[in-house]
Amino acid sequence: MELIRHPKILKRETSALLVVDLQEKIMPAIMNSGRVIENALKLIRGFKVMALPVIYTEQYPKGLGPTAQVLKEELTGDAVQKMSFSCFGAGELFKELIKTGITQVVLCGVESHVCVQQSAMDLSANGFEVYLAADAASSRRELDYSTAMDRMRMNGIQVTTTESILFELLNVCGTDEFKAISKLVK
Repeated sequence: MELIRHPKILKRETSALLVVDLQEKIMPAIMNSGRVIENALKLIRGFKVMALPVIYTEQYPKGLGPTAQVLKEELTGDAVQKMSFSCFGAGELFKELIKTGITQVVLCGVESHVCVQQSAMDLSANGFEVYLAADAASSRRELDYSTAMDRMRMNGIQVTTTESILFELLNVCGTDEFKAISKLVK
């Protein structure tokens, strides 16, 4: 009998990070916004250490402004701008992920019950495995956040944490990448 790893464990070769709408103007209204930014930074930096793709979106940037500056300093390239709540409506984003062989998408961002939830469910409906960093997502109100977490779980979204995601992608300890990620999560 051949032993296997669980199929829902993240794999580096098929994973990407999608940072949803962490924009400067909305963050002051978001519950635990400091924790969300801190954990989003850990994810961004961790994905960079492992040379994995990071994509970020901005919802109606004309009104909500750009991505939070502290995150923007870590990100490369331009934001995928969107008017739809779901990233499903963000141009060719889903098709581009498919073209590059991405099958597992890690999500973080705001608001949990609107843009993040709709994106997670649309990604799932299009065949992606979706992993939500619950400690790098939030809403303005607790009920919206907790209800969104429950609804996403019930619809097959893997709700987990920043540290769990990063160590799952690392897979082993003792490497330079492990040392760099360990420093990030302390």
